[in-house]
Amino acid sequence: MSSSEHALTRRQLLISGAAAAGYALAARPVSARAIKTDATGLVSGVAAIPVEDAEISGFYAYPEGAKSAPVALVVHEIFGVHEYIRDVCRRFAKAGYFAVAPDLYQRQGDVATLPDTGRIVREVVMKVPDAQVLADLDAALAWAGDHEQADASRAVITGFCWGGRIVWLYAAHNPQLVAGAAWYGRLVGEPRAETPKHPVDLAAQLHAPVLGLYGSEDKGIPLATVDEMRRRLSAGGQTSEIVLFPAAPHGFHADYRPSYRSLAADEGWRRMLAWFESHRAR
Repeated sequence: MSSSEHALTRRQLLISGAAAAGYALAARPVSARAIKTDATGLVSGVAAIPVEDAEISGFYAYPEGAKSAPVALVVHEIFGVHEYIRDVCRRFAKAGYFAVAPDLYQRQGDVATLPDTGRIVREVVMKVPDAQVLADLDAALAWAGDHEQADASRAVITGFCWGGRIVWLYAAHNPQLVAGAAWYGRLVGEPRAETPKHPVDLAAQLHAPVLGLYGSEDKGIPLATVDEMRRRLSAGGQTSEIVLFPAAPHGFHADYRPSYRSLAADEGWRRMLAWFESHRAR
C-alpha cells in the first residue's frame, strides 16, 4: 500500500469489482438478444491487479489447459466491467486467448451503480486521466504475463466506445503490443489535463497496427473525423486500417442494447480475430 491515505484496500477493490457482475444500472433494460457465452471449458474469475497505488479489480478468462496463450486486453466501454465486457472476455477465451479486462475507472468511482450516462461522465469518466489508464493497462498485461497460461509477448488489445479511443492511445504507448482493434472510439477532441492527446494526434506514432471498426451512422463520430484519421495514418506510413460498416450506428457490437447490429458485429469480430492472427498473435 502506498503512503496515500486515499489508496483503496484490496478488499474494497475486490468488492467494487464483484459489484460489477450483471449489467450496469445505466445500461438497462437489457435486450433479450444479449449474448451469453457458455463458460464450459474456461477458467474465469475476478482479478486483483497490482498498480502503483493499490490494486484494481478486473475480469479474466482463458481456456482450461492453456499454456502460453496470447493475451487480449479488453478495454471497457463507459459502463465499466459489466456483464457485456465479461462475456467479451469469455468469447476471447473460446478463441484461445488469455483475456483480461481491468476496471480502469475504479479509483474514481463505481459506475455500475450510477443511474444514467450523464452522471457516469460527470462524476467518473471526466476525472480519469489517460496516463493512469495506460499505466493500469501495462499493469494488467504484466499481471497476465505472470501466469504460465499466458504469453504477454503476444499481446493484443481491443476496446469499445470509450475503450475504442484508448486502444489507439495504447498502441502509441506500448511497443510490446502486437495489434489492436478499436470499436467506434472517438478520434478527436479538445485537449484537457486528463486527456491531453487524442488518436489523431498520435496516428503517426503507433507501435502496433490498429484495425478501426466504425459505423457509417454513428452520430457521435462524424465521418469527417474518420477520414482525417485515415489521412494521418497514411501520412505517417502506418499499416493500420479503418473499416466503415454501412447503416451501423454507434455501439453496433453491444448486443444488450438497441444499437446492436448482428451482421456488422459478427463481421467486425471475424475481421478482428483475423487481424490479430495475421499479426502473429496466435
